[in-house]
Amino acid sequence: MAEPRYVQHLPDLIMPEEYADHPDGRLVRLRISVCPDGVDIVGDAFRPEALERLLAAISEGPIDQMLCG
Repeated sequence: MAEPRYVQHLPDLIMPEEYADHPDGRLVRLRISVCPDGVDIVGDAFRPEALERLLAAISEGPIDQMLCG
């Protein structure tokens, strides 16, 4: 798995008002953008391990993460 790179901020793609609609915690949301350096993929998920596996499978670069909690 790609090494994490810890950052101060990442955008929220899942809002608190959506939590009740997904009681099983399986929601994963991605935002894919073209940028000067290539393609930027930002993800948000109720279960970080699911998102980390997905990002590692589609990217060879580092994965930016926030320390939460």
